[in-house]
Amino acid sequence: MNTVVVKAIRSDGIYRKIMEAPMEKKADIYRYELMKPFEEKWGVYNCPLKAKQPNGYDVIMASGMMGFLLPEKIDASMEAGIDLLGDNEFWNQCQLSIETSLKYFVDAGVDLPIKEYLFTMILADEKSPYSIMNDNCCGDGGIPGYIMGTLVPSEHTLSRMPVILAHETNHNVRFQIEKWRNDISLGEYMVCEGLAENFATFIYGEEQIGPWVSRTDMQTLNEYIKPLIYPALEVFGFDNITAYMYGDEMAKMRNFFPVGMPYCAGYACGYHLIKHYLKKTGKSIVEATLTPSKEILKATEDFWEETCTGQ
Repeated sequence: MNTVVVKAIRSDGIYRKIMEAPMEKKADIYRYELMKPFEEKWGVYNCPLKAKQPNGYDVIMASGMMGFLLPEKIDASMEAGIDLLGDNEFWNQCQLSIETSLKYFVDAGVDLPIKEYLFTMILADEKSPYSIMNDNCCGDGGIPGYIMGTLVPSEHTLSRMPVILAHETNHNVRFQIEKWRNDISLGEYMVCEGLAENFATFIYGEEQIGPWVSRTDMQTLNEYIKPLIYPALEVFGFDNITAYMYGDEMAKMRNFFPVGMPYCAGYACGYHLIKHYLKKTGKSIVEATLTPSKEILKATEDFWEETCTGQ
């Protein structure tokens, strides 16, 4: 049986409840109503819903580290944003994005091990550097079965979210086929992100490409980024690959090593590497998503000598 089910955890009503709650109740509403459905996802990171010790590591502390808006900051000043988040058509479009994305794989005969998918929208802190760097919207689909979008609500970010969710759903599928490893190499990580962004633009069009690709001009990619990334393709460990993927600014924020990289260099490079792979092999993005990273990297050795043109 190859039926998949997508279920929304409507965060707008929960955020309104947090907004109206007294300060001492806000955190527990956030933990046990918004985050509890994702408890298994948090468990992968060894992150409990509530720490056993005061001020210990738990879902509240992790949320702050990820740039989410903390429950203590959800007050009347957030009402307009919560109203925007409550748009029913927005949630319908988000659900449709995930369902459509999964359908491409189901229709291709892929028997996805995970049959039920939960998704929600998380308010991002507009003052967080993560929000600022990503145009106030991004996503997380690294744990199969769970997808989150994060945004500072606006007309722009609401319109972007279905595209982001297609990207994250691609991750959700791929990590069921080729399991995530903590010792993933830079090359493998680039393949994953390149597949996801090519999948999103396959569905929504290249004009919807994310800033993690569009901010890199072709001259910088060809003359600066590619020559630095190529010798580092076998580097592994987040302390070593973060700067290559996200850029030095992000690496420094996470106390990792800078390597001279601009914003999301590895994302841009991965996107163009997968474009090259699709053109060279004639494979569809669905077929490519099911292909082992090492096979893709071997088939794209000539990419490093090619001059990329256009987005």
